[in-house]
Amino acid sequence: MARNTIGTIAKRAGVGVETVRFYERQGLIKRPTAPRQGFREYPEQVVDRIRFIRHAKVLGFTLKEIGQLLSLRAHPRINCETVQTRALEKIATVDEKIRALRRIRSQLQKLANACNERDATADCPILEALT
Repeated sequence: MARNTIGTIAKRAGVGVETVRFYERQGLIKRPTAPRQGFREYPEQVVDRIRFIRHAKVLGFTLKEIGQLLSLRAHPRINCETVQTRALEKIATVDEKIRALRRIRSQLQKLANACNERDATADCPILEALT
């Protein structure tokens, strides 16, 4: 049976060894105690925990928020409504970012439309707007 060393855990979770160490430093996973000799061995559930972190990051959660979600997961008295509230808050944040990106796109489109590609760069409305 393969030992759950940092390299094995990282490979199974689809991350690099430095990512595992980073998650340890952030307090998202526990660093196993050092044996008298040999390598540190991680519990099996660390792979699932790292995958959870990765998936939550893809959904836009920050590492701080992921830590909070992991804490919620560990408390049997907390119900799904609490997690749903966090998800709805994240949706509101994503919606605001989308609105901000649309405003940026609109401004860039106006600048691009005002540009006469044959003019010298000294007369470029895009460059002028940025100064």
